[in-house]
Amino acid sequence: MSGDWPPLRPCCKAITRKTRTGLEVLSLGSKRAPRGKLARSASNSFRVGARAKGLSVGPSGDTEAGKVIQGRRVEIKFSTLWKNGVYNFQQIRDQDYEFLLCLGLSPLDARCWVIPKKALYDHVIGHPPQHTGAGGTDTFWLLFPASDPQIWLESYGGKLSQAFQILIDL
Repeated sequence: MSGDWPPLRPCCKAITRKTRTGLEVLSLGSKRAPRGKLARSASNSFRVGARAKGLSVGPSGDTEAGKVIQGRRVEIKFSTLWKNGVYNFQQIRDQDYEFLLCLGLSPLDARCWVIPKKALYDHVIGHPPQHTGAGGTDTFWLLFPASDPQIWLESYGGKLSQAFQILIDL
């Protein structure tokens, strides 16, 4: 792992890790948790970690953003590592948020990017949509090799510690 958290440890059903607060996080394993449960667990873990770092985290109050962090509206997307070695952040929409937080989990690492909305317009939103056909132009995805993120992402995080610092500086 990248030194931001205690190392992941395997168990019989899934991979878990203990944070400093004692919260266990589901990750990849031979028997995966349902995607929705895994995404909620990852989001909750990030929330707990953010609060432990002194960040203010609360609900957005609507469906246009996932959370309000440090007074800023943030949409959160989650991806596990795909078999072909990529993170694929899906269902990215042009909604009422200022930042997109992309949390990527793989068996031995967790990565995170805090992307301003303007960068999404430059690289994601308005570019080839996730779905094609009638009415399929409102969702987009951000897909890249976990070992080699796109160069434009460099200033928006990568390591969890970098993403937390970006959020602290908001």
